[in-house]
Amino acid sequence: MTTTTENSVDVYLERLHAQAKTRALYTVIFIGAIVFVITSGVIFSEEQNAGSLSRGLDQFWDFPTDLFSGAWAAGWDWFGLVGIYTPELFRTINLALFSTALGFICAVFLSLFASTNLISNGWVVSLTRRTLDVLRSFPELVIAIALLFLMGKGELPALIAIWLHTVGALGKLFSEAVENCDMKPVEGLQSAGAGWWQRVRFGVLPQVLPLFFSYGILRLEINVRASTILGFVGAGGIGEALKTNISWSYEPDIMAIMALLVITITTLDYLSTYVRNKLIGGIQL
Repeated sequence: MTTTTENSVDVYLERLHAQAKTRALYTVIFIGAIVFVITSGVIFSEEQNAGSLSRGLDQFWDFPTDLFSGAWAAGWDWFGLVGIYTPELFRTINLALFSTALGFICAVFLSLFASTNLISNGWVVSLTRRTLDVLRSFPELVIAIALLFLMGKGELPALIAIWLHTVGALGKLFSEAVENCDMKPVEGLQSAGAGWWQRVRFGVLPQVLPLFFSYGILRLEINVRASTILGFVGAGGIGEALKTNISWSYEPDIMAIMALLVITITTLDYLSTYVRNKLIGGIQL
């Protein structure tokens, strides 16, 4: 009996060592493939570009150096420009808030029809999931550029672009949360004669809403950055002001806008972390 047990342990250890060697080999191959792809890309870009990539790397710090030196030469004047660009920042935040709210509502609705534990019709679930896949497949920048050609410059194309991408991203997360919720309350409501919407309203949503709001707040933080980026393509807000000042090399204005963005993103990060921890009962950071 003891010999049989020792043989089983030896076989198990041999298999474990073999699996460890296989994983190590695959890891080396994967890292080698990544290094090969990066090296090939650098060589290809070096050959295709009119200028040299190596010479470009030498000039990498020229812009940050000029920016800080120009702001330093202006003294504290750039700090007074913060108030001038604050309204543009509020436009960007309002854009992110409105588009996130629209996306949140639509994502909640679609996530219910993308959950197999709530919808028994496979065609409905598949169609809803493919719709969410398409919506999040295209970045906000791509959608916004297409809409800008159709609708002209303004905040509406950016709002629609962020809204659609938010629906796709949050809808996927929401559907997974719904599918992982406890179905016993739903079964109890069904045995009592409750309808489908009543089962969702009183059996599912109370369980998943804290997680929904947690994801929504995190998405708001992402959408603020997306709204800033879309300003570079004519969507207005603080991003467009940043692009204009970069084009004219107004270092104090650029520094003021960058300070506003850093403060805003940092504040949103701490705020969203605090609210998410409150919602999901986590430890406050």
